[in-house]
Amino acid sequence: MRGRLLSAVAVVLLVAVVLSGGRSPASGQAKPGAKKLDFPHVTAPPESSAVAFKWMSEELTKRSGGALNVVFHGGTLLTKELEIMDAVKSGNVAIGNPAGAACTVFPEMCVFLTPYLVRDYNHAYAMFNGEIGRNLDEIFQKKYKVKVLFFYDYGFRHFWNNRRPITTPADLKGLKLRVQQGRVFADTVNGLGASAVPMPWGEVIPAAQQGVIDGADLPVVNINALKAYEVAKYASMTYHNYGPTVLVMNLDIWRGLTPDQQKLFLEASREAQAKIREMTETVDNFQKAKEILEPKGMKVNQADVASFRKIAEEKIWPQYRQQYAEMWDKIVNTR
Repeated sequence: MRGRLLSAVAVVLLVAVVLSGGRSPASGQAKPGAKKLDFPHVTAPPESSAVAFKWMSEELTKRSGGALNVVFHGGTLLTKELEIMDAVKSGNVAIGNPAGAACTVFPEMCVFLTPYLVRDYNHAYAMFNGEIGRNLDEIFQKKYKVKVLFFYDYGFRHFWNNRRPITTPADLKGLKLRVQQGRVFADTVNGLGASAVPMPWGEVIPAAQQGVIDGADLPVVNINALKAYEVAKYASMTYHNYGPTVLVMNLDIWRGLTPDQQKLFLEASREAQAKIREMTETVDNFQKAKEILEPKGMKVNQADVASFRKIAEEKIWPQYRQQYAEMWDKIVNTR
């Protein structure tokens, strides 16, 4: 099985190199004999993390003096989140991330998706750049054989749909909304009052066009980047799920780097994390969402967030508080 996957990846890599004229898509600055590190991602720029990942790959190649050749493949090499993570775990590619499927790949991260549990961005990064992040890195190395480079997010998620503005939970009644393939996403949407339809991202836009779903949820930065405005009239600022994910490297490949190269990776990773934060957070407010999305045909409205939070705390929190009792207290107590 490993051999077949390796062969398939090699074929796709060869095609990618041929199509690019034999040049590395990340940078032309690697030296002959450089250590090649493939970095697939499900989407290409202008998706927020893809922009930072492409920059990071180019910077690592340059700052290593050409000893490393970090090759970013945005939406071209492996195009599904679980494919990418299987390839990273097996060592067939060096670096990757589960994008929005972090909870599926790393169940330890599901708790952070509990609606309204993560208070704001400062709360999130105090956790992930602090003790909680260090503990997760240790767990992922032991359990999944991957090294955490950095945690990041796709922002707080907001509902978009083609039927009506969503101001209170009552407005969700009767709507069929796509959710990512993880139980917490379905629990959130069903608990708040809509009907959850689990679906991979690649099927979402066609499903919305055909009326299979009424809408879905995304952070503002990706409502724009992924062109949800082409299939939906309304974007409602509900802030219902915080969307954490993580960039990882195969542990054996990480251990094969020199100490200086490991240090370089961590430095570039923190800079890339800051770039993603900037792109995500600066647009995650009502005024900026209106400025970006309304010229493209969407109507943006503020939701009564307190009414959504109340239902989440009553209907959804109890089962997750019980399931993740130890981690729950650490999250709540992080300041």
